[in-house]
Amino acid sequence: QVLLVESGGGLVQAGGSLRLSCAASGVAISSTSIGWFRQAPGKEREFVAAISWVGDRTEYADSVKRRFTISRDSARNAVTLQMNSLKPDDTAVYYCNRVTQIGSKYNPSGAWGQGTQVTVSS
Repeated sequence: QVLLVESGGGLVQAGGSLRLSCAASGVAISSTSIGWFRQAPGKEREFVAAISWVGDRTEYADSVKRRFTISRDSARNAVTLQMNSLKPDDTAVYYCNRVTQIGSKYNPSGAWGQGTQVTVSS
């Protein structure tokens, strides 16, 4: 059974940084593509970033480019999301999931976990 557990969220002031972690069990993180998604109150869940198992290719939503960095930590069997220069608009529950790539799109393919709350104050 594949299980992904998100952690690392919290409350931070605008301009600050947070590092989220997606710890995996039941699957080798080095051989699967993982994406981060977020859902703000009253809004639909949206794509944030993904890292492909093929060559560690990365993809980002325009709203987070040059601020967020997704990377793979094979030693911990985890994927991290480093978030810098945070803005109040980044406030959301952040989720990780396995993803499949269709063209330039990364679509979630597994069950959703509980996520981790990120709150950015102005």
